[in-house]
Amino acid sequence: MKADTITAADIRINARWLIPIEPHGVVLEHQAVIIQGANIAAVLPVAQADREFRTRETINLPHHVVMPGLINMHGHAAMSLFRGMADDLPLMTWLNDHIWPAEGRFISEQFIADGTQLAMAEMLRTGTTTFSDMYFFPEIVAQMAHDTGMRAQVCFPLLDFPTVWGAGPDEYLSKGETLINRWNGDSYIMPAIGPHAPYTVSDGPLTKAVALSERTGVRIQIHLHETEFEVADAVEKQGKRPVERLAELGVLGPRTQCVHMTQASGSDIARLANSGAHVIHCPESNLKLASGLCPVHRLMESGVNLAIGTDGAASNNDLDLFGETRTAAMVAKVVANDAAVLSAHKALQMATLNGAKALGREHELGSLVAGKLADLIAIDLSDPFIQPVYDPASHLVYSNHGRAVTHSWINGVPQVQDGKLTRIDVPDLMLRVEDWAGKIREQQAD
Repeated sequence: MKADTITAADIRINARWLIPIEPHGVVLEHQAVIIQGANIAAVLPVAQADREFRTRETINLPHHVVMPGLINMHGHAAMSLFRGMADDLPLMTWLNDHIWPAEGRFISEQFIADGTQLAMAEMLRTGTTTFSDMYFFPEIVAQMAHDTGMRAQVCFPLLDFPTVWGAGPDEYLSKGETLINRWNGDSYIMPAIGPHAPYTVSDGPLTKAVALSERTGVRIQIHLHETEFEVADAVEKQGKRPVERLAELGVLGPRTQCVHMTQASGSDIARLANSGAHVIHCPESNLKLASGLCPVHRLMESGVNLAIGTDGAASNNDLDLFGETRTAAMVAKVVANDAAVLSAHKALQMATLNGAKALGREHELGSLVAGKLADLIAIDLSDPFIQPVYDPASHLVYSNHGRAVTHSWINGVPQVQDGKLTRIDVPDLMLRVEDWAGKIREQQAD
């Protein structure tokens, strides 16, 4: 661009600090992000922006760090309505005795709509701009996210047994293909296949899921090696570890996202690395349910792409991905017995660019680079609990919590302005949430 050329654009954001994620490990000062339409037009020093751009709107953020929006790669959004309902229980007791019975009683299209909107409100307020969901009535989740203007990978459930959404694998796959046909190629909604876990999906449906993925190009997300019991039970019943079984069935590949992986032997890690599969780390849910600890450092050393997810609010109990990133960094150091493992910058990359890679959209999302989609957030570092500021990246991982997020844009559209949601009617939402809470309290009292 010539020095005397002035370019018109839509929005200019002037930031005290900027963490672009690409290049890695960089913190820039006094930078401007220029947004034109749905895309980032430029990232450049403020003084240079003064010379080269004129925008219809300028937002000055003198105490903020601007960075890509966070990508929450695993959750069950509508389970926000079950937050705190069945705490302090091991996974299988939690599932069999509490969660699955509650789902059988309460899950409906309206429950999914209201619970998903509650989850989106929390995620947007705490910096997430893209989320992955695996739950019932995925068509409702997709429409809710699209109407709100939030990006979502929507995984339709696949299980061997009937649920409120279908009678069995064939119906799940049929409905799932309809979902894929409706949304595949959409900028906001990424349909995907969500086989629940190796212990709930048999070989036949898994093979069909692989064929559907190959035919349509959509991702597969599966809970895998979540607990020691899961692995031991598979070895006893099938004579092989779940990762080995999935590799033999062709489930593992560059389009596959393996959630949890708290139990990973050397051979497991080698199979994941060789397949190109991604691992989605959910440290807080794993800690709360005493499921185990993901060997983040060993997976990273083997070249496995690791992204991060909160899991559902029923087992976390929040959807604040900044908090999840902090826990991931802390736990990784203990597991590896090395304080240098998973630096602040690497943790932030897990929550942004690595998630984009798992989605196959790293060319569009996950970093502040000219030409990418304008999904970005601003975090206020002026409050006493984040002062003084020596290293903004360190603060975002070790000192910050998501409530310090003040601004959010998705596709260049403001979603959070001065800490307020722009696309969700919070008072109306809270009335619906309290109505559901009353019904669930009555059920618990029975």
